[in-house]
Amino acid sequence: MALVLGALGYFEVILAFFCFLYLWALRNDKGLPWNWPIIGMLPNLILYANWLHDNCTKVARLAGGTFLFKGPWFFNMDTLLTVDPANIHHIMSGNFPNFPKGPKFKEMFDVLGDGIFNADMDLWKSQRKTTRFLINHHRFHQFLVKTSRDKVEKGLIPVLDHLCKTGQVLDLQDLFQRFTFDTTCKLVTGYDPGCVSINFPDVPFARALDRAEEAIVARHIQPESTWKLQRLLNIGEEKKYSEAWKTLDRVIGEYISKKREELSSKSSSKSRTDDQDGIDLLTSYITEAKTMELPSHDDTFLRDTILNLMIAGRDTTSSALTWFFWLLSQNPIVETKIREELRSITPPVDTEKYQLFKVQDLNKLVYLHGALCESLRLYPPVPFQHKEPLEPDILPTGQQVYPKMKIMFSLYAMGRMASIWGKDCMEMKPERWISDRGTIKHEPSYKFLAFNAGPRTCLGKEVAFTQLKAVAATIIHNYHVRVVKGQKIVPNISVILYIKQGLKVKVSKRWDQEHGN
Repeated sequence: MALVLGALGYFEVILAFFCFLYLWALRNDKGLPWNWPIIGMLPNLILYANWLHDNCTKVARLAGGTFLFKGPWFFNMDTLLTVDPANIHHIMSGNFPNFPKGPKFKEMFDVLGDGIFNADMDLWKSQRKTTRFLINHHRFHQFLVKTSRDKVEKGLIPVLDHLCKTGQVLDLQDLFQRFTFDTTCKLVTGYDPGCVSINFPDVPFARALDRAEEAIVARHIQPESTWKLQRLLNIGEEKKYSEAWKTLDRVIGEYISKKREELSSKSSSKSRTDDQDGIDLLTSYITEAKTMELPSHDDTFLRDTILNLMIAGRDTTSSALTWFFWLLSQNPIVETKIREELRSITPPVDTEKYQLFKVQDLNKLVYLHGALCESLRLYPPVPFQHKEPLEPDILPTGQQVYPKMKIMFSLYAMGRMASIWGKDCMEMKPERWISDRGTIKHEPSYKFLAFNAGPRTCLGKEVAFTQLKAVAATIIHNYHVRVVKGQKIVPNISVILYIKQGLKVKVSKRWDQEHGN
């Protein structure tokens, strides 16, 4: 009997506990994450980890644009999620010095070293000044134009033609990753690894980048103590991260060593002359070291610089192209209008030969530019950003922030907010970017954050649009891309927004289809 009564007592305690949790949950009548006692909102984060971007969108909508995520009281995971343009303008521009990337950001992204993405204060200013000068230099612009055109003509088109003949299914995302890896590697280091090939060779460097990025996202979702323990024991995602890091260091080290030998050989033979086709960034960093007071003798500096620039060019552009063609498959009218616009700058030629476009001609195409901006709005390559205040501050929407508090922007959610883009925010409407005069319409960077905002505005914006337009115009004008049915198109959970299982397509030549071949 005593045992029975004891069991009933335990049962009552457990029942009372669950009733308490249930009543606590009922306090939240807006559909927002529940703030449980002790553990905070961690269960919601774990439950929706695989749908992180859409969950952020839902929460941002329900909360009116800004929401404080409460983590377990013992893990220091409190994070302010905001998509409010006023808050973003304040953080990115209005009070910029108070919101550096912060030591926590650098710790989470430690594979990037002291590169421009991690750098703050004077180190960041120095790196940005140097990178801006080199990227804007006419020699690099010449190199960009030639490299992009050559890789389209000698890499992308042969692969697409081969697939047209064989009828094979292609993972378009993989092809774009290979294309941007080749072009970015060429632009940054001067060397083309030749990943765009009908043989689709294995690319250890690219695979290592993917693994590192996935592990970094895991660091954002897990309590800090969890991933640090994994790092200490070298297990789980942290083990993959460590292995990826070694691969990145090895490959970049080989590029630096090769470049030094090349420049030394040219110098000793006294045959070195400025390349009429332009010059890569690594060469500029080494040769301009004395003039620009750069530590070019330090391989660690060059390693960090190369890796940051490689991620900036390879990942973001390939992500943008993948989602762009996915959106076109869902919006055939947009694709038709782009073809009509391309036809306006193309002389009519009844031939099977492909058509390439000059950069200066593509820059005249307003509708194509608008379509690309719409894709970047809905599927930003970098889906979120992370900040920390140095000093206590009050945001324009009234929230108080304080040192060591994480502030997260969800760029993915921003593009889906009716309060920012209107009730048609989920639609792809290139006209959104065209003024009444038929010119490209400017949107404030704190509203359209794909290229960052304020002093940290992306230095490679022109480079990105040059490549995006060159690839998009070539494929749309010369080929038909048909997305294979039955695929599950969902974004991955990483620091770069890719399609989780890739984008399977079949490609055919437009000339063949339109002439019945």
